[in-house]
Formats: sequence, C-alpha cells, structure tokens
Amino acid sequence: MYIKQITIRDYRNYDHLTLPFNNKINVIIGENAQGKTNLMESIYVLAMAKSHRTTKDKELIRWDQPFAKVEGQINNKNGPLQMEVIFSTKGKKVKINHLEKKRLSEYIGSCNIVMFAPEDLSLVKGSPQIRRRFLDMEMGQIHPVYLYYLSQYHKQLKQRNQWLKDVLQKKQKPDATMLDVMTDQLIISAGHVIEKRYDFIKKLQKWAAPIHHDISRGLESLEINYVPSINVSEDMDLSTLLTVLKEEFDRLKDNELRRGITLIGPHRDDLQFLVNGRDIQTFGSQGQQRTTALSVKLAELELIHEKVGEYPILLLDDVLSELDDHRQSHLLNTIQGKVQTFVTTTSVDGIEHATLRNADMFYVQEGKIEVKK
Repeated sequence: MYIKQITIRDYRNYDHLTLPFNNKINVIIGENAQGKTNLMESIYVLAMAKSHRTTKDKELIRWDQPFAKVEGQINNKNGPLQMEVIFSTKGKKVKINHLEKKRLSEYIGSCNIVMFAPEDLSLVKGSPQIRRRFLDMEMGQIHPVYLYYLSQYHKQLKQRNQWLKDVLQKKQKPDATMLDVMTDQLIISAGHVIEKRYDFIKKLQKWAAPIHHDISRGLESLEINYVPSINVSEDMDLSTLLTVLKEEFDRLKDNELRRGITLIGPHRDDLQFLVNGRDIQTFGSQGQQRTTALSVKLAELELIHEKVGEYPILLLDDVLSELDDHRQSHLLNTIQGKVQTFVTTTSVDGIEHATLRNADMFYVQEGKIEVKK
C-alpha cells in the first residue's frame, strides 16, 4: 500500500500543491513553522478524514478561503484508488473514486496509516484520554464495525449526559423509563466496543512483546492490559459483558443522578503497560517508556499487515531525533524495503542509515517545496 501522489488546495499554509512520492522513503526537511508537519498532516487527513493535531476541521482551511481539499492517488492490493477529503464551513465530504461516501466507516480503512510523532511518546506516561484515542484511531482503520459502535456510543453518551445534567440543574424528578431506555441503548454499544478492544489488545500484545524483547536486547518483557472502568474480563462473551454492564449501571443510577454524569463505560477505560511486571507509567524510566511506545507502533504495522494483507503507510513526524541511535536503527531496519515511509525532520545530519540514502528529499520553506530525488 502506498500513496503515489497527493494534491492539496488551500490547506493550512499551502495554496496549491501536487507532489509525487516514491513507494519507499520520502523525507520532508525544513525548519520549524515552514509547513513540513502540515504536509505530513495532510497525508494523515487523506487516510483518516481528520487531523491528529486538532479536533477543529476549520483550522485546516487556509486563511480567508471557503474550503480546503486533499486528494490522493493510492495503490493498494486491489489496485489504484482516488481518495478525496473536502473541508468547508458546512462540514466535510469524503469521496472514493469521485463517489461521495455518506458514512466515514465506508471511507476509513481504504488507506491504512500508522503515525509516530513526539506526542506518541506520551502514549505510556500521558493521560488515559491519549491511550483511548490511540485505540479508537487504530481500531477504526481495520474494524469498520468498531467505528460504527464507537460512533453510536458517543452519540448516546452525549445524549445521556445532557439528560442527567438537565435533571440535576432543574432539580426535577427524573423520568425513570426515559433513563432506562437511554441506558439500555448505551449498554449495547458499550459492550461491543469493550469486546472489540479486548480482542485488539490481545493481538497488539502478540506482536509488541517480541519486538520489545528485541529492542531491549532481551532484557525486558512487555505486557499490555486493557483496564476497563467496570469489573469485566477478556474471557467474558458479549452476553455476559452486557449483563455485567446492566448490573453496574443499575447500581450507580442514584449516584449518576446526583452528579449529573455517566460514571462508567468505554469513555473512562484505560491501557496499562507492564515491563518485567512493573507499571512503567509509574515506575518506568524514560528509555523504557520510549521503547514501549516504539514497540507498540511497530506492532501496529504487523497487526495491520496481518489483518488487511499489506503493510500500512508509516508517518514519522519529527520523531527520529527523539530516539537514540539504537532505537533509531531498529526502527529503520524494521521498515526498510517493506513500508512506504514519510519522515519529517529539520536535518538528516547525524542519521546514518542505508534506508535514507535511497530516499526522495522534499525541502520545505514558507509553504514552497523543492524536490530532490
């Protein structure tokens, strides 16, 4: 799977730009605030129909312009594909081969992406929200049904939270039937989300553990655990999950009414990373945390390859300079020759690796790009 060409119009600091890419390594070089990360972001946006840097789509539109557009020619195992994302003040549209898709789940997954950026180093030590976002973004690419249930869950959660808040603020007697109906809907979506997260983590662990073992030179073992906000386990089938969720919501009903918010569910779940049996969020060194983040990202490549039958595209946004020589070499050795990779950096000086010698170089300055092959 690779991107053959991208065209962006009125996106961030670019007015119009068309770039061809090779299917191996493409290095985007430039000083900060020149546009190299904007270009990298546009590739991510093409695949995911959203930015990894902002939740506000209007920020992607160039100043004083009515819309922004990202188009790309993709080659995957099924042949060539034309993908397109358009952002405007009215919302966004996505198209495949010029046909608009009404649901994002019909679009996402056509081009698989794995991004590794400095903020991903906080996957281990950052907030639970970061880890949930990681789960949702990666799973959404390879499990359209997960994306559907997650979308349903968030809509239902928003509605339920608003209802609980209104009851609390107005100090009115709650409609028990209404609450039960909303809760039952939420439970079904939550059960499917939790079940699929358990399955994903199990597969991620299978790939990440040996990678981590290799990077740590055999000194460390990695374990990844899903930490739900209720007392459930991966051994439970969907029916049992739904029963336990129902019991927990019944138990917490009065407390939720007093506080005006939903207290349990996938929106409060987390991940735990153990190295040699110790929680490295609390007890791990910075080196162990970075090795874990790198192991997880490399595991994603293999997991997606296993699931869809080809490797995804890898985006390395200013991350090579954050890794020491050993981790940097392990990363570049792993991707060499099998994964189309985009690298942003301020300079390639000090990065001595055969992978980069055959790269196309894109020099960025003030939204203008010079290509050297």
